[in-house]
Amino acid sequence: MQVSFATLQITPTGYKKSILDATVPVRAYLLANGIHDYNAQPKGQEHKKIVHSFLLTECEKRATQTSVYRPLTKDGDPRMWIYGLKEIVNPDDIFALVAYKEKLYIINLTQTSIERAFVSPLENPIKELITDIHRVEISVSEELLGLIKEHMSDWLPAELLADTGVGRTVETLLGIPMNDSKNPDYKGIELKSMRVGSNTRSALFTNAPDWSLSKCKSGREIVNKYGYFRPGLNHKTLQVTVSALKPNPQGLALNVNGIDKWLEMNYYDTLVLSNGTFKKIDDVAVWSLMYLHDRLAEKHHETFWIDVESRVRGNYEEFRVTKIEHTKNPILPQFDLLLEQGKIKVDLMLARPSGSGDTYSFKLPSKYRPLLFPEREFYVIN
Repeated sequence: MQVSFATLQITPTGYKKSILDATVPVRAYLLANGIHDYNAQPKGQEHKKIVHSFLLTECEKRATQTSVYRPLTKDGDPRMWIYGLKEIVNPDDIFALVAYKEKLYIINLTQTSIERAFVSPLENPIKELITDIHRVEISVSEELLGLIKEHMSDWLPAELLADTGVGRTVETLLGIPMNDSKNPDYKGIELKSMRVGSNTRSALFTNAPDWSLSKCKSGREIVNKYGYFRPGLNHKTLQVTVSALKPNPQGLALNVNGIDKWLEMNYYDTLVLSNGTFKKIDDVAVWSLMYLHDRLAEKHHETFWIDVESRVRGNYEEFRVTKIEHTKNPILPQFDLLLEQGKIKVDLMLARPSGSGDTYSFKLPSKYRPLLFPEREFYVIN
């Protein structure tokens, strides 16, 4: 039984001052779980937010508070102050932040074995928390499965005859409004619909490069340098797939930089060198691998991959659900390996001069899904 969490290591300086840096993974985790959005928070103590929290050990549950804020100094770098943290940690200890029902639970991973606490025959605060979280997750997945069986077992018309028609209709039937949220679709469960027999790759998530790390500072700059003209358009566009195996016709390819923990998109000479490699010409864009891990973890902590049978009747499409693959807890280091192997690729859709609507979509063929999501169940509907 697994529970998602974020981790922090308390440095001797952080221990002394009781002030913690809210790292990118921590910020992403707090945002994904509805705890706090640092990006929307003004600087200054008057804008700090207090989050109800608990310090957990195998023997005790102590109520406390966590202050999340951005100081006026240090460029407003996000900070945290967990009241009473020194009671359960020492300098250099690593601890977990677990978000549940708008509260934070803090567990010292250096001094406490979560697995030992969970399998213990004795009741304890950590076991109680994990059991409660799991019970809620089971309830939501059973609810969602019931709704799909009730509304999508028989043939029904799609809202529109288009690639997105089935997915749009599934969300409408489940009462999910159209939105561009980065969070999962249904009460923490992501939904992905695909027609049976389709060769379309599954989109894991979309995420723009980190422009502060990138040589190109926008999608429009990438298009201006590496895009092309299409008939009927008076401006360049760039709608291509990029992988780590070899440069595409535009000379773009990915590189997993394990030293800096970056995913790089570079420009290469497309001629193969004598040693079978390609000569790099220029840097283009960069993603933080840790941030991509967080995007994957928050988006696909739990996912229903919905297979649908489809048929076209005149000017409309009908579909029904045939099978669902229910996955949980992606193996994050596998993400990097699948990128290196060219199994995960990035689709660039950079089309408009304004840059609005630009997408950078990370996609994986369904046959490789078990490599990233080994924890899975199947439900046969038809």
